Amino acid sequence: MKKLTHLALALALGIGVTSGSAQAKTAWTANSVWPPNNHQTLALDEFAAKVKQQTGSELEITVSSGGALGYKGPELLKVVRDGMVQVSDMLISGVAGEDKIFQIVTLPFLALNFEESKLLNDTARPYFDKAAAKWGQKILYISPWPGAGLWTKRQITSVEEMKGLKTRTYDKNGALVVEATGGTPYALAFSEVYSSLATGVIDSVITSTPTAVDAKFWEVLKYYQPMNITIATNMVNVNLKAFEKLDKKSQDALVQAGKEMEEAMWKKVVALDQEKESLCKKNGMETVTPSADFMKALSVITEKIRTDWLQDASPEAKALYEEFMKKVKR
Repeated sequence: MKKLTHLALALALGIGVTSGSAQAKTAWTANSVWPPNNHQTLALDEFAAKVKQQTGSELEITVSSGGALGYKGPELLKVVRDGMVQVSDMLISGVAGEDKIFQIVTLPFLALNFEESKLLNDTARPYFDKAAAKWGQKILYISPWPGAGLWTKRQITSVEEMKGLKTRTYDKNGALVVEATGGTPYALAFSEVYSSLATGVIDSVITSTPTAVDAKFWEVLKYYQPMNITIATNMVNVNLKAFEKLDKKSQDALVQAGKEMEEAMWKKVVALDQEKESLCKKNGMETVTPSADFMKALSVITEKIRTDWLQDASPEAKALYEEFMKKVKR
């Protein structure tokens, strides 16, 4: 009877009741479609830990990884907007079907290296913030992927040898590259990639080294051609209504933790790429560095993708493109 009285009193006073530690005043869920050991998921875990520490456990964020919540990449802007989760990591170009300005991140051979990718994303941030706000959310941080290369069963050394490839791509721009080189793009969920390679549905993949490690490509593929075809980025967004309900201390903690994570992730990306490529080599994959002529031919054959995007772009997207090109002096 005494236990019941204590429970009733706690509930009446609005005190959280737990079997061990004190319960957080606010509990959120953060969604990640990436596996638990992927660098994007690990970053989200670290972000959540920072927020918990900086708020004295007043805000606790539980990360659900591996797509366990059932949400698909292209729908994640809607998922956050509708409050189905308070926070979600999402591939920026993966949600470009909802706002075309996000496609600029993976226009093929626009950003030629990590430095240019960082410059592109810094330039794009005000534009992306505005686009996210239209979807009722706020960007907490943007985190890079290593550049996307071509992973294949047979060695590829020219554009001509790319003809006929059946290639899994992660966004529209990648699909356009495959089509431009005479291949067939496949828009498969990450969870379907390994089985599709094993059964011959596809014979190649455009992606970065962390994804290759996550999927154990060495079991079903042999060659890696590092090309920086695109350099993708993720953004971690928070539902704006949920954010605005927080006290100032918690809001500041989210913003500060986001700044810290963004800075850390951009510093780590080159070393991460090298580490993951080494793991692939250790497991039997062979890296085939494309020749200068091969890379030039790829840039020429994909030029129409960039010009078509620019022709149909919004005034904001065109302004962003021109601002970036001016900064890289091209």
